[in-house]
Amino acid sequence: MKFVARLHAEITIKSRTVRKRHGKVLTNNLRKVLARDDADVYVKWLWDRIEVTATAHAGASSTDVRRTISEGLACTPGISWFAEVEERELSDFDSIATWVGAHWIEQLHGKSFAVRVKRKGHHDFNSQQLERYLGGYLLKQTQGSRVQLKDADVEIPIQITDNIVHLVGKRQQGLGGFPIPTQETVVSLMSGGFDSSVASFEFIRRGARTHFCFFNLGGDAHEVAVRQISHYLWQRYSSSHPIKFVSIDFAPVVEDILTHCDNGLMGVVLKRQMLRAAERVARYLKAQALVTGEAIGQVSSQTLSNLRVIDAATDAVVLRPLITRDKQEIVDIAKQIGTEPLAKSIPEYCGVISVKPTVRAPVDDVHAEEAKLDMSLLKRVVDDAQVLSMADIAAQAAEKTELQPSAVEEGTERVIIDIRNQDEIDEQPLSVDLQVKEIPFFKLQSEFVKLDASTHYLLYCSQGVMSKMQALLLQESGHTNVSVYKPE
Repeated sequence: MKFVARLHAEITIKSRTVRKRHGKVLTNNLRKVLARDDADVYVKWLWDRIEVTATAHAGASSTDVRRTISEGLACTPGISWFAEVEERELSDFDSIATWVGAHWIEQLHGKSFAVRVKRKGHHDFNSQQLERYLGGYLLKQTQGSRVQLKDADVEIPIQITDNIVHLVGKRQQGLGGFPIPTQETVVSLMSGGFDSSVASFEFIRRGARTHFCFFNLGGDAHEVAVRQISHYLWQRYSSSHPIKFVSIDFAPVVEDILTHCDNGLMGVVLKRQMLRAAERVARYLKAQALVTGEAIGQVSSQTLSNLRVIDAATDAVVLRPLITRDKQEIVDIAKQIGTEPLAKSIPEYCGVISVKPTVRAPVDDVHAEEAKLDMSLLKRVVDDAQVLSMADIAAQAAEKTELQPSAVEEGTERVIIDIRNQDEIDEQPLSVDLQVKEIPFFKLQSEFVKLDASTHYLLYCSQGVMSKMQALLLQESGHTNVSVYKPE
């Protein structure tokens, strides 16, 4: 099987040297992302495109290999679009028309279309002659279709290189953006909610190596959930490069603020302390900027006046990619990138809750309140921070959630809990010998306490991320009779 991928348009308009660098970085990233044990995968950069060729090993599923490669191409920054390519030897027009029709006829009924032929090499026909022949053939074979050379519903691209005909299949959308790490490194302040996960994704998509900094305000259960969301973003969109997850126990800083600061200024002071701590983390990770998920006017601390005061706490560049986004837009993006169900299951953890928070914090008043704080706490909590790689997070999650033979007593009943939404269940029902209960992930925490405690429960979801996160959360709540189900 063969795929062709086109570089994002912003890459193609850069200078020859920069374009070459981006192309080589993207090629190397794809080699890492698409490497498989059950197939030989070759990635080749050809200046105006990247070709990916895969040959499944004996006994391996070609369908699985094709699906995995498609997912990898769809989730790697720097690709505008990609498509699978079919190849055959050049022959007479009739044979080519039958071959093209077998791939496209079903998609053309009732639509306008255009055939685009590009040639390299010497042939006894020109591109227009083949375009007209194929267009006439497809027109006869489809109902309600029409040829439309400009703004057609469907374009059928065909490339002929010497004696080989390449039929490019349906285009699939890529992420766009730039390959990692063609842009400089950033640290994203990750809370696990919709905003911080989408803001992190935006910088990953733009080619920035994005590390995660987490300020723990909600205990171990909160950290477990945020780790899994961060790992999901890395695994799906930036696994070509190592990323760090830095966890800072911010409870001592919050306690200091609650004890000494004016109620209306607490939120602004907390954000300033977070930026100061994050700046230290950024220096450690050699990052050039901090990223937050703040949007203007979303909460009291996110007015322009307060953001100006907050930013003044640090010399670091603070970037807010969602600053003008509506909340629903942010949630919609979270759905597209796959973090919405994960973020939805995390409760809000507020470090401080002001009764009457100010929307215009006077900078002199903020300085006066901060003079009451123990600023040495920041250095101590950052120095004590836990720094994990994504591989560490994956290993710890697997160790805690995988079912060990010795962990369950002989004779203990085992039941699978399918935590997917109903649409996913209907599309791909789980067929196993064990009993299966269906409890959507957002009801699991409240419903689990009602289940028989003598039964061991195996959680199942499509990608394994949500099931691991929910299993870890239940284990943190004291439930030892839960682990993750892995299909054979």
